[in-house]
Amino acid sequence: MIACDGIAPGLQPLLRSALSATLLCAALAAPGQSPAPAATPAPAPARGGAGDLLVAPTRVVFEGRTRAAEITLVNIGRESATYRISLYHLRMLESGEMKEIETPEVGAPWSDDLVRYAPRQVTLDPNVSQVVRLQLRLPASLPDGEYRSHLLFRAVPREDAMPERSIEKPAGDDAKAFSVRLTPIYGVSIPMIVRHGQVAATAALRNLSFQPARGEEPAAAACELQRAGNQSLYGNVTVTFVPSSGAPRVVGMMNGVAVYTPLAQRALRIPLQPPPGLALAGGKLEVTFSRPEQNGERLASATLPLP
Repeated sequence: MIACDGIAPGLQPLLRSALSATLLCAALAAPGQSPAPAATPAPAPARGGAGDLLVAPTRVVFEGRTRAAEITLVNIGRESATYRISLYHLRMLESGEMKEIETPEVGAPWSDDLVRYAPRQVTLDPNVSQVVRLQLRLPASLPDGEYRSHLLFRAVPREDAMPERSIEKPAGDDAKAFSVRLTPIYGVSIPMIVRHGQVAATAALRNLSFQPARGEEPAAAACELQRAGNQSLYGNVTVTFVPSSGAPRVVGMMNGVAVYTPLAQRALRIPLQPPPGLALAGGKLEVTFSRPEQNGERLASATLPLP
């Protein structure tokens, strides 16, 4: 372990980037009662107590000659915290929501058996980091394709931090009163992708529309990001307003947009924030999907005239 201040300057901005976080809620029932089912994981900011975890990078891809990778964990909280590292399996819906699954989807095999990682559990003091090392091990007969699992960095709750909540039966039925102790478990999950052999994907933007502002909801550009091939897509979406006269202006962005196999398309809604005094009329909207690198290759584009 090394102090957070010892991290290379080039890594520090990355550690402060937005994270894909997951909130898992487990309920432990009193003796004699069946445990309440665990809630379906849903994206939520990891904040407070053991939830103060930064992870960088926020995705790991093994392709070409890459055989090793490192992930840095940083505890930005005020207390020591323990994190357990495990494999997690998710599928993407057209809305972009991620749902846990128990068996691989057709066309989206897991990468569980292809990557070894260590350690499996870490305890971090405040402002201390830990490196998790990953090693790729490819079987000789592995079929071409993309393999994906997710690494889950889940906080292990402290015994003294477990709140207790009592639920009582109606009066006269005191003998059946019971209590349930709810323990929020925070975690961060990131994709771990292995691409082997001949893999490729193409992107297209379809059904572009303009949604005017409603109340406190800003105007937005809506479209479908379509994927074809045996590889996931990942990139940034930019919306540019091109007036009938004058310079184009970027009015909306959505970074880190993924379409995972085997999903064929994902619905996007990009909020628009034009500068004061700029009316989105009398020109056109241009939406582009590009690789995430600065000035990355444009993978797809679409335009929409505005009256």
